[in-house]
Formats: sequence, structure tokens, C-alpha cells
Amino acid sequence: MAEKLAQRPSSVLKVVLFGPESTGKTTLTEMLAKHYNTLWVAEFMRDYLQEKWDKEQKVCEPKDMIPIAEGQMKRENELIQKANKLLISDTDLLELKVYSEAYYDGFCDPQLLKHALNNLYDLYFLTYIDVPWTPDDLRDKPEDRIGMFKRFETALKNSKKPYVILKGDLDDRFKTAVKKIDELLKNK
Repeated sequence: MAEKLAQRPSSVLKVVLFGPESTGKTTLTEMLAKHYNTLWVAEFMRDYLQEKWDKEQKVCEPKDMIPIAEGQMKRENELIQKANKLLISDTDLLELKVYSEAYYDGFCDPQLLKHALNNLYDLYFLTYIDVPWTPDDLRDKPEDRIGMFKRFETALKNSKKPYVILKGDLDDRFKTAVKKIDELLKNK
């Protein structure tokens, strides 16, 4: 299992869109990948849980976290080999750690925790909750958006990950992200 959660080494610049549900991560990830003519890693958790919901009308359980983490890393490790100078991820294992602890009374599988902390990214974009919450089959915490945001920011701070908070409308967020990525690319 451990090797399935490990990140392949690469010289490609890696950024992650990170934060609570319904904060525009996927939309922004797609926009940035198009802007930089590169690949992006889709959120495996959403696909996995939507399929589970559609088949069984069941939500995420603790036993789902490792298969979700393995699926996320499989996607990332495949795409990192094909990306040009930049890979943009719509989530990572640290996000799974935050959700696991939030939903399962502070529990996170030790292997997931280890790799969530050890996998390296050049920058995290933490998406703020100042955009409207949009319901769907999987989203379930509209009343605790600030609490979830604080959990995500605390995870970044505690693990000493480099991050920038993205606030404002989609255009503002995009401009801020492009400016930061351009700086990273210039200094790489």
C-alpha cells in the first residue's frame, strides 16, 4: 500500500488547489491548466464517492479513504510523467487527511497521514469560502464552511506547506494564482 501512496519524484512544478467543498477548486484548476497548456489531476474522491452514491446511496466511510488516496496518487503519478513544466492538482492527500479527521472523530489512517505530510508540492492555493455554496449529492457541510476552512488552513500551517489564500470572484482568484505560478516558474 505504501508505494501506492508515494509521490513519484519529478522536476515538474506542482501546485494544488486545496480547501473546503464548493469553493471553486475544480473550475480554477481547469482554467489554470488551460492557461499554462498543461495537464491537471482531477479529484479522484469525487468520482469514487459519486459512483458509490449512485450505486448504493452510501456516503464515504473510513474504509474508503485508502482506496481514494491510492486513486488520487495513481492519477498524479501518471500525469506527472506527461506534464510539461507544471502540473496542477485538484486536491491531494493532505486534503483527504483533513476530511478524514473532520468526519471520523480525528482519525486518519497512519499510512495516509504519513504520505499526506511527506508528499511535496511547490505551492498550495487555499480557496476561501466567499463564493456561493452549491449543493450536490456529495456536499453536506453548508453550515460549517468557516470551520472547514479553518481546518484546511491549520493543516497547511501545521505541516509547514507553502500556501496562498485565494479570495474574491473567479477572475480575482485566477489572476492571483497566475501571478504566483509565474513567480514560481521564473525562479525554478
